[in-house]
Amino acid sequence: MIEQHNSIRPVKVIGPLGEPLTLDSLPPSSTTRWVVRRKAEVVAAVSGGLLSVDDVCARYGLTVEEFAGWQRAIDRSGMPGLRVTRIQHYKSLYERQQKF
Repeated sequence: MIEQHNSIRPVKVIGPLGEPLTLDSLPPSSTTRWVVRRKAEVVAAVSGGLLSVDDVCARYGLTVEEFAGWQRAIDRSGMPGLRVTRIQHYKSLYERQQKF
């Protein structure tokens, strides 16, 4: 599930490291360097209902597929799965697990 549909959005949600996240504490819309923590914060904001997928894509210039990839990576491997240098490793590991 990519997003939760709530008519009332929370003021804050719990971030990936246990810290409170608000709209003001999310990465700025001008972010171009996406480190693991920033990606995880954005995914947590959507999961917690702070932002919708459409809001995130418009705010950060992402595609739905790109965001969905971040969400899948977290679901499969946690925050380490978001590391660009490890994507292939985690992808092949997940595919091997699916065969058994």
